[in-house]
Amino acid sequence: MPRLHELTALEVIDKVRRQEITSEEYIVSLIERIRMVEGKINAYITTVFEEALRQAREIDKKIQCGERLGRLAGVAVAVKDNICTRGIRTTCASRMLGNFIPPYDATVIERLKREDAIIIGKTNMDEFAMGSTTETSYFGPTRNPWDLTKVPGGSSGGSAAALIADETALALGSDTGGSIRCPASYCSVIGLKPTYGLVSRYGLIAYANSLEQIGPMAKSTADCALLLSVISGYDPRDSTSVNVQPLDYLSCLVDDVGGLRIGVIKEFFGEGVEDSVKKHVWRAIHLLEKLGATYEEVSLSSLEYALAAYYIIAMSEASSNLARYDGLRYGFRIDYDDADWSKIYAKNRRIGFGAEVKRRIMLGTFALSAGYYEQYYLKALKVRTIIRREFENALKKFDILVGPTMPLPPFNLGEKIQDPLTLYMCDILTVPANLTGYPAISVPCGFEGSLPIGLQIIGKPFDEATLLKVSYALERNTDFTRRKPEL
Repeated sequence: MPRLHELTALEVIDKVRRQEITSEEYIVSLIERIRMVEGKINAYITTVFEEALRQAREIDKKIQCGERLGRLAGVAVAVKDNICTRGIRTTCASRMLGNFIPPYDATVIERLKREDAIIIGKTNMDEFAMGSTTETSYFGPTRNPWDLTKVPGGSSGGSAAALIADETALALGSDTGGSIRCPASYCSVIGLKPTYGLVSRYGLIAYANSLEQIGPMAKSTADCALLLSVISGYDPRDSTSVNVQPLDYLSCLVDDVGGLRIGVIKEFFGEGVEDSVKKHVWRAIHLLEKLGATYEEVSLSSLEYALAAYYIIAMSEASSNLARYDGLRYGFRIDYDDADWSKIYAKNRRIGFGAEVKRRIMLGTFALSAGYYEQYYLKALKVRTIIRREFENALKKFDILVGPTMPLPPFNLGEKIQDPLTLYMCDILTVPANLTGYPAISVPCGFEGSLPIGLQIIGKPFDEATLLKVSYALERNTDFTRRKPEL
């Protein structure tokens, strides 16, 4: 019988409602687990144990009084540290925001609280979500629970590591170029990047506005579907939010992929993708075929330009977004004042930002500068349109497009951090979904030794239901989501 901290979100909800356990008992078990393993993993930047226990007692009181309970009653949720939480420090894993406490909640946090979820802490990430390994955090790297010498993926590495280490039941991440799917693949959890506009971005500290989305991460497909049902929906405070009919994604989960048309993207199996990854992804595709789906290979020739276009757009938007952090109005400020604001401004940013953030600001500023705007940024936007049209045409023929999430299994901490170009290449399979705005999910599909491999499924806009249905079918017919690392 699983211990309380090992329960999925749906199991916690059921047991709390039936009064088999109290919410307080569950949170106490989770806190003990975090205290036991957190020193090895470093998944959290900030924990809020006292507040979590207070919320748990309130939920238990509601149950005793027969009051209405929310859909996430008693469940612990870990929140990536670039999502604003009122009264809880929100750092973006940067020295620049090391002491920032937001005066308001992001829309997704408001929706979690409305459904009686319990925030357990803020998770580690790459600084300002710029990275694929969770190594650029000012608060130190997160380690992969499957092998503490390996990276957990990024930038939502803390959220993924906390899930697989049973330090939370649910987690929120954000995905700009694969930042949910990469760590989901490397930690063997479910991670979904929703369609752009499905989940409100209000309260997300921006890196690249036109690319990023908040999304759910979970131990199981059903938990992921439940969390998406809670956080999705129109928000008038977010100008990018799309007014679509809310769905109960749990009701879409059926173990049936009969008649599903799968397009296997040829370019996702090209140079740089390791044979071990290809092997496990093809096994998953053949399993879906055995379950009643059909597949055909499809070529999307514009994908060779996707990575370059993505990084020009992302860095340009980052340069613009991070201009506000000067230490004069708020943020990190050096203890020095010679009345020359430009010197103080420069020193605040030089010391307040890490090397990767400064690199991306400089590259983005260059791409937007006079004489280069049309040559780089405008051209990247045109390439983005071409890629989107190619995906649109492919998804007229197929229900989903599939391939690996990451081109290689988790690698050693420190192995690629000194070579930015090699590290950027790791995003080659995940950035197309951000450029198009289409939904994409990473599902565990195998292990190479003790290291997880993820299958990426890309779908039509606002068709998260199909992605979750396919993920559910794979989960029901394999045991990958039930495996746990030894810590």
